[in-house]
Amino acid sequence: MKRLWVAFFMFWPLLAVVVCWFAADMNWWLPRHDGTIGGAEGVTTAFSPIGQRIDDLFHLILIITSVVFVGTHIALGYVVWGGAKNVDEGRKSVFTHGSHNLEVMWTIIPAGVLLFIALYQMDTWAEYRVKSTYPEKALRTPIAEITARQFEWRIRYPAPGREFASDAEVDQWLMGPQPGDLYSVNELHVPTNRPVIVHLRSMDVQHSFFVPKLRVKQDAVPGSIIPIKFEVTKPGEYELLCAELCGWGHYKMGAKLIGRNTQGHAAAIEKMRHDQEYDGITQPADSVVDQTESTTRMARTN
Repeated sequence: MKRLWVAFFMFWPLLAVVVCWFAADMNWWLPRHDGTIGGAEGVTTAFSPIGQRIDDLFHLILIITSVVFVGTHIALGYVVWGGAKNVDEGRKSVFTHGSHNLEVMWTIIPAGVLLFIALYQMDTWAEYRVKSTYPEKALRTPIAEITARQFEWRIRYPAPGREFASDAEVDQWLMGPQPGDLYSVNELHVPTNRPVIVHLRSMDVQHSFFVPKLRVKQDAVPGSIIPIKFEVTKPGEYELLCAELCGWGHYKMGAKLIGRNTQGHAAAIEKMRHDQEYDGITQPADSVVDQTESTTRMARTN
């Protein structure tokens, strides 16, 4: 029975090490990406700089907690094994009412570890959450306003090419629809390889904007307009989810974020404008889509 407790305490750190060893291959780790990046298949690297920094923090905390967990169980196993050995040899166990020095140590050390983590992550937190650290150009050229509602994402883009002269103009635009705005539902288009800002709000209950492969997550709180800054480093489609239980249809509140290079993003926005303004009879004026299609037709004709 005594040896059984030793085996019990030793089993859990061994299981933790084995699970961590196989977790990545079994897709139990951070969200896994299909395809190949830098020669590695199925990598778990986030496709945003802030996501990569968040991953680094995750790994740091995982290492700290793993060392503490495994070390604690090894100490427990050692103590139980030593007690069992003493009983077998006919020696009496030593009873103690505690150690003041040990209590001080195991209070100071965890407090120091928590303080280190708190200070270490401050730069990442500030870059992600503090508006004063956002690039001025990104603040003046918001990509979109995203309104969460049961059970979809409604997205409003400023008129193509529009740049705001001040924060006050951005705030005015966020007050309500303006001429030239474009709209989409459950499709967020963003340019890649530059910081972008979207403004998040909720029309009804609390939701949560979550793009797992970018590690971007922000609650949408009724009555608040919250800016989110992020950067997509690889063109492609990314799953956009609601991470807050928001009602019976929460499960179907899915959408996609589409990242394109600058030219591709401009073309997508222009196509959106064309589709929105086309009444089925008269083609919208000054349409890049029209020009592109016309050029394509001429090329085919020639």
